[in-house]
Amino acid sequence: MDRLLDLLADNDSVAGLAVTTAAIFFGAALLRLALTPLVRRRFGDDPYRRYWSGKLTTYAITAVAIVLLIALWAPLGGRLSVILGFATAGVAFAMQEVIGALFGWVNVVAGRIYTVGDRIEIAGVRGDVLDITPLRTKVLEIGSDPQLQGGGTTWVGARQPTGRIVAVSNKKTFTDPVFNYSAHLDWVWEELSLAIPQDANWRRAEEILLERIRDHQPEVRAHGEEELARLADRYLISRAEVEPRTFVRVADGDIQLVGRFVTPVRDSRAAKDAVLREVIDRLQAEGIPIAYPTYSVDMPASAPPSGGEAAPARSEQGG
Repeated sequence: MDRLLDLLADNDSVAGLAVTTAAIFFGAALLRLALTPLVRRRFGDDPYRRYWSGKLTTYAITAVAIVLLIALWAPLGGRLSVILGFATAGVAFAMQEVIGALFGWVNVVAGRIYTVGDRIEIAGVRGDVLDITPLRTKVLEIGSDPQLQGGGTTWVGARQPTGRIVAVSNKKTFTDPVFNYSAHLDWVWEELSLAIPQDANWRRAEEILLERIRDHQPEVRAHGEEELARLADRYLISRAEVEPRTFVRVADGDIQLVGRFVTPVRDSRAAKDAVLREVIDRLQAEGIPIAYPTYSVDMPASAPPSGGEAAPARSEQGG
């Protein structure tokens, strides 16, 4: 024990510096374990402040430990300068991905590209941000419609969690587009389409569709204009409509009705399901059919049977 205390007090020898360095690491780890729960407990009602308070506590302790280590090893700087000079180039080349990830983390935090809880898409991964570290962003993956462009290969065909946690390097914020679904608006524009035969009462079907999407979550639209106004104060954006609308077009010989409305970003599938169920019930009650792909095949009257050419008639003579 006395020998260990002597090494801690000796900052001139390499052995003493090594022991003191280990003590700094050990003390920083204990301090983090003790302080982080206390700091987070102060923000128990706010999950975002609780998360970031724990992160900032860890970063502050780490920064203090690094300063102490620099001050501890500074006297040996002259003797180590030659070795460090040769090592710097090799380390920079070998750790270019790590350095890129660190600068990407600064880009995320300083640029407010996304934060914990946001729904984003980065490097082809869609999901909710669970954690942001200096090297990686952890995302709880969600599925996507495989018919959409870039729909991905998940087995869940909608924007709901798959159960996989994906770690993405922060460097991707420089090289790939980052889509944020909930940074400034907690809702998205959704579209619901259905086809009606041309000989059916498609105008009545349009009225039913518009009625249903107008009845869906009016409180979301009530705050939509205010949120867009606040967003216009920060960015140059064109005017956008939050009121439900319908559009009509001809597709594959049928009348296609498209209803456009706003819905909370995490309730898109449930919203479309609820609206479509009501629309189908109303259409069936009024006898309006929904179109589906059909094919028409014209067979000439003189066409031979499917087995091939018609066999010649056989005549039998009796004796």
